[in-house]
Amino acid sequence: MLWSLIKILIFVALVVALTFGASQLMESGGALRLAVGDLELNLGPLQAVIAALLLILAVWLFLKIVGFLFAVLRFLNGDETAVSRYFDRSREQKGLRALSEGMMALAAGEPRTAMSRAAKARKYLGQNAMTTLLNAQAAQQAGDSRRAQESYKLLLEDERTRFVGVRGLLKQKLDEGDTETALALAQKAFEINPRHSETQDILLKLQADLHDWSGARSTLTAKMKSGALPKSVYKRRDAVLALQTAKDVFDENASIEAREAAILANKQSPDLIPAAAMAARSYLAQGNKKYATRVLKKAWEAEPHPDLAAAFAEIEPDETPAERLKRFRTLTAIHPDHDETRMLIAELSLAAEDFPGARRALGDIVARHPTQRALTIMAAVERGEGGDEAVVRGWLARALTAPRGPQWCCDNCQTVHANWAPICDNCGGFDTLSWREPTQKSTPSATGTELLPLIVGAPAARPAEPLDEDVIDEKAVEPTSK
Repeated sequence: MLWSLIKILIFVALVVALTFGASQLMESGGALRLAVGDLELNLGPLQAVIAALLLILAVWLFLKIVGFLFAVLRFLNGDETAVSRYFDRSREQKGLRALSEGMMALAAGEPRTAMSRAAKARKYLGQNAMTTLLNAQAAQQAGDSRRAQESYKLLLEDERTRFVGVRGLLKQKLDEGDTETALALAQKAFEINPRHSETQDILLKLQADLHDWSGARSTLTAKMKSGALPKSVYKRRDAVLALQTAKDVFDENASIEAREAAILANKQSPDLIPAAAMAARSYLAQGNKKYATRVLKKAWEAEPHPDLAAAFAEIEPDETPAERLKRFRTLTAIHPDHDETRMLIAELSLAAEDFPGARRALGDIVARHPTQRALTIMAAVERGEGGDEAVVRGWLARALTAPRGPQWCCDNCQTVHANWAPICDNCGGFDTLSWREPTQKSTPSATGTELLPLIVGAPAARPAEPLDEDVIDEKAVEPTSK
């Protein structure tokens, strides 16, 4: 505000000074006489001032014309001038406009338009990183893999754009299904930028697909150190990779290394069911039944599972049914009301021909949560108790279309797997299988098996007897392997 006031005062002072000077010249009455040959001019004071100003203007214009002529000569000679800079700016603006239009076309899904704009931008801007990248991505989107590959290879020449070039070639090879070349490119990209999360995931998946478990564990460690993976998730996934190492070693009949890898996997993630079962078998191979029991018990606390029961049965393969059921109380006492525990007891009772005990163990499962396993057990109970054959067939008919119960399901694509695996066979997700009931529990039968209960007879409705733990503790049989 103060500076604006000062400028106004200075302007007013200059106007006053010029006005005062002009009035003094007018009052002086003097004249300026100019003689050039036969030409003579008499100028008054004010006229002389105006003439002086016109002369200064003429000299300024003359110098500007001379400077322009020199600039034209320099431009024709190839030197940088204001004219050349003007044309350069014009070309740059046209190139940037074409580049912007190409990026918009690429985002809109118009690769052909993007490629033409990339060519126009390259005409004005030259072969730089932005025009090359736009041309590569547009060609890849248009399905022109050869042109895209050529453009990505140009990006490899500059250290600043090398990672982008490698990443582009990597995606091309993945789309083509060339996993070996893709793995080499992923490793190269990982060397250039080890903290890039997408590259870590791609490299980890490729290594797991090729059963390079050691390399996958190194990549997983780098992913954790870069902060892209929580420590708890890292422990779980590293245990998965260690478990796969153990499986491979088992396949090669190198039991010592297998035992160490399986036990390591279980220590890192005690709730990983396959790791617990394998670790228990590793301890059994060492003759350490106490540790095997401890491992399976801890895993059962996390989640009861048929594989754990099968491994627990292998601890004492030659025991009598009574001894087995008494020993199985170590597991069944942890989650006595869990469906898996109750069906396990029912199966043990069936093997011991204690059919009323099996019925008590099942309780209301067949009504509350009927699955193929529960209904099949119920059919065996009816047959063992001498029930009508039509009733037995009725239970079996219901089992045909009943849900299968918990299975290994992929959390990403919901695909059901017969056995646990580190990678989903359908979507390729790593460590996405969990033990749960699938989203689609059952499907209609094409042969009309839903009508079988009406044909062969409905199951008999009998009240469930209460579960007597004291009676169960005195009987034991081997569980059915799942």
